[in-house]
Amino acid sequence: MKKNDLMKIKVDAEYSIENFVKNKIDDIKEQKWYKHLTTINEHKIQVGKNCFRCGLYKQGILHDLSKYSWTEFSVGAKYFQGNRSPNEAEREDIGYTSSWLHHKGRNKHHLEYWLDYDLDKRDGSVTGMKMPDNYIVEMFCDRVAASKIYHKDDYNNSMPLNYYLNGKSKNILHPYTKKRLEKLLYMLAEKGEDEAFDYARRYVKAYRKYLKRKKYKKKLEKRLAEKYDAKKQKSFEKKYSRKLKRDVKKISKSLTKKI
Repeated sequence: MKKNDLMKIKVDAEYSIENFVKNKIDDIKEQKWYKHLTTINEHKIQVGKNCFRCGLYKQGILHDLSKYSWTEFSVGAKYFQGNRSPNEAEREDIGYTSSWLHHKGRNKHHLEYWLDYDLDKRDGSVTGMKMPDNYIVEMFCDRVAASKIYHKDDYNNSMPLNYYLNGKSKNILHPYTKKRLEKLLYMLAEKGEDEAFDYARRYVKAYRKYLKRKKYKKKLEKRLAEKYDAKKQKSFEKKYSRKLKRDVKKISKSLTKKI
């Protein structure tokens, strides 16, 4: 066999392998699970960027990690549509969504995580509890990123607010949480991203200072309690020892009289 023929066979083999790999990659990209994985990766990166802009670095990294668990990922891959959440499709199909039930119980930036029995009504109804401020900001970042992912080129700064206003979730939010979230959403719609995220960053910074003061106050109260408890203990021990001495003297006197 000539050298040219060997070269031709080699080139043809390489071309065939390259084509085979390329076709396989194209096939994988068309699969629902791959599209879902791409979507959640894109969403996580977008939320991470938003959280970093607000100073929530740890939350930005840990955001929505449960979506990669089999319970959530398998449902997302099965019901993936691209223009809305797979959870809605599963809910329509079987009447509930196992993925969402798993997700909301593990991610504190969702208002549903904070639902509990209403202690005022005492009728078994469920209402929203007050969310910590850092999770309110993460929820805002999540809503902005989700709107961008699903609307893509059609996205504008009013979409997160419109989605919120058209939804029913606002009816069960705690008044404090509702007020804080709406402030951020309205600011985004009216003044733009830079203004809204700059405010959110200052908001997070102020909240952290509040937590530090609260922690210091608790520490101080604990020290004072321990200090005064120690004083009370010493006082009690002195009283007890005096009383014991008196009792010993009385008993010794009565014994000597008998003798």
